[in-house]
Amino acid sequence: MRDDHLVGEGRLFEPDIMLPVQYFTLLRKRAPQGPEYLLVIAMLQDAIECVQKYRYATDENGRELFEDARVWIASDDRKWPFSFENVCGILKLDAGYVRRGLDAWGESQDANRRRAKVVPLKTPPAPVGDVREAVPAVAAHAG
Repeated sequence: MRDDHLVGEGRLFEPDIMLPVQYFTLLRKRAPQGPEYLLVIAMLQDAIECVQKYRYATDENGRELFEDARVWIASDDRKWPFSFENVCGILKLDAGYVRRGLDAWGESQDANRRRAKVVPLKTPPAPVGDVREAVPAVAAHAG
């Protein structure tokens, strides 16, 4: 017997969507409250928020914050104590899972942007010149 009724449209294995603030609030409640542990949580939270907030940034500062966070998350370095891999290890998180989640989020954001409607700006009317000149002309046509 197949369990098609459990799978539905493939939603059984889709991850729940949770904002970083919600996730890290839950993690802080369950975690030991040492300052080092809180620092590691803050590092990961900041990186994820930079990736999400500055993904489409056009200013230099925003692009730099996005790129720095993206490179840190993508790195598989384990030599540096505060590398993404080590931070995830300290927090007992699967680094690959976190990466895949961020990638999936990014792909969905890209898809949403592609589907978004672009509303062209209306061109402003041509300047009429002096307003005192335009008022008598309108009054003459009205009468």
